Amino acid sequence: MHELLPPWPLFSAFLVSSLVLALTPGPGVLYIVTRSIVQGRRHGLLSVFGVALGNLGNALAASLGLAALFAASALAFSIVKYAGALYLIYLGIRMLGTRPAAPALAVPAPSSLNRVFRDGFVVALLNPKTTVFFAAFLPQFLSPDAPFVVQSITLGAVFVAIAALTDSAYALAAGVLAPRLRGGAGSHLGRVLGGLTFIGLGLFTALAGSRGANK
Repeated sequence: MHELLPPWPLFSAFLVSSLVLALTPGPGVLYIVTRSIVQGRRHGLLSVFGVALGNLGNALAASLGLAALFAASALAFSIVKYAGALYLIYLGIRMLGTRPAAPALAVPAPSSLNRVFRDGFVVALLNPKTTVFFAAFLPQFLSPDAPFVVQSITLGAVFVAIAALTDSAYALAAGVLAPRLRGGAGSHLGRVLGGLTFIGLGLFTALAGSRGANK
C-alpha cells in the first residue's frame, strides 16, 4: 500500500497543499455556491458530486497521459516536473495580478436533479485547465520507483475527495457566506492565497525535485 503513496513528509505536504487549493474559491466553487443559493442546498450538494466526477475524469486522463510519457523516457519525468513548476509559478503570478471580475453565472432552473448532476459533471469535465492543472500538480509527489499510473490515479482520487469535502462545506454554508464568496475582500483573499500556493508549489518543485526523485 505504501507504494501507492509518497513517503509521509511528502504526502503530508500533498494533503496540506490539496486542502489549501481545494479551499481556494474558483469556477467550480462558484458554480456550486450559485446552485446552492438559487436552487437550495440539495441542488448544491448534488452539483458537488457532479463536479467531483468530472474532476476525477480529468485526473484519470492526466494520469494516463503522464504515464505514457514517463514510460517512453526517463528524461520526460524531469522535463514535466520542471515544466510543471514553471506553469504553477506562472499560474500564481497571473492569479495575484488578476482583477476581480463580476461573476455572472446564469444558472437555469433544471427540470430534474439528474440534470443538476449532469451539468456539474460536464462543467468540470470540459474544463481543459483542470487536466493541465493535474498534469502539473501530481508529478510533484510521484516516486520514480513505483508505477506512475497507480500513484497518480491514487493521488488524483485523494485530491478529488478532499475537494468534494470542501465543496460540500461551501454548498452547506452558501446561504450565509455567499455575499463574501462572490466578491469583495473574500474574493481578493482567495486569489492571494491561491496565487501564493501555486508559486510555493512551483518553487518546491524546482528546488527539491531532483532530490525527491531519488527517494
